[in-house]
Amino acid sequence: MKAIAVPARTKVPQGLDHEDLAVSHGERSGVTMAVAIHSTRLGPALGGARLWHYERDDDGIADALRLAEAMTYKAAAAGLNLGGGKGVICAPSIEPPEGELRRAILHDFGDLVESLGGRYITAEDVGTATEDMVEIATRTGHVTGMPVERGGAGDPSPFTALGVQAAMRAACRRAFGTSDLAGRSVAVVGLGHVGARLARGLAAAGAELTLSDIDADKRAIADELGAGWLEPDAALVAARDVVAPCAVGGAIHAGNAVALRCRVVCGAANNQLADEGIAERLDRREILYAPDFIANAGGLINVYRELHGYDANRALDLVLRIERVMTDVFDHAEEAGTTPLEAARALAQRRLDAA
Repeated sequence: MKAIAVPARTKVPQGLDHEDLAVSHGERSGVTMAVAIHSTRLGPALGGARLWHYERDDDGIADALRLAEAMTYKAAAAGLNLGGGKGVICAPSIEPPEGELRRAILHDFGDLVESLGGRYITAEDVGTATEDMVEIATRTGHVTGMPVERGGAGDPSPFTALGVQAAMRAACRRAFGTSDLAGRSVAVVGLGHVGARLARGLAAAGAELTLSDIDADKRAIADELGAGWLEPDAALVAARDVVAPCAVGGAIHAGNAVALRCRVVCGAANNQLADEGIAERLDRREILYAPDFIANAGGLINVYRELHGYDANRALDLVLRIERVMTDVFDHAEEAGTTPLEAARALAQRRLDAA
């Protein structure tokens, strides 16, 4: 396997502590794509390939940088021997690319990954799926999350959803005195692969659901589960026990943080808070924030196990440990008089410092 030459080095913006930023304009597709490597201190940087339409390519590159940093802390806090990285492919239109264009994009991205010599391992993320990993794998061996029939772990979204539900149990125990989700009112905002699975898991646990997505066709999931339906902006500020942001980042921002009427924020999205100062605002309002990079680590744990001989039962055990890790984060935050976000970062930083 030999990748084509890729113009792959771009200077990391001043003020960021990332190790590397590789940007390419695909030779086949002409599409801009980037891989940001935040840290390889604990091992190779692993992070999914996000295929998303951005208003400007620079926005996609900035997203890769933000997400890569989050992956460093996610892997460290989960106890994995991995660093943090992220791939972003700037889709040429809002409609997902298909056919030959999609294949060209994936092959170009595979070449970009290969050019990094194993320092970055890719997997699926928003906008990509296991079958896309098969295409990428024709250009590089540094890919995980392959289909089960190819010896891989398959779709990681069920494990991500299970981990978020485990984190939610820990948060509800802290906020309400019980981890039982039966009768708990939960708004799930974003019904992609993970959000839809989380909604079904919560319904099975007896939660009273309100669902939301920018895609009105997803209302069929609400009908299937007997759940309520609200538009995303309304769902985020609805009077519910728990709000679970499960779409793209920045859902909780200065404009809506003061309007939240939930007791717990615990979802699957990366970078749920538009900036870290929001964590202090939520804390002052006695809204318990379950740090996203702890809550949504289940998918990463699952694909990590694929790198070491996949065992679904072992992966599940590690994912369910998220409930214990989240409880420890809340304990440390209370003891230190700080926010759960700061406590979670301190947990990850201790492991990074010891490396």
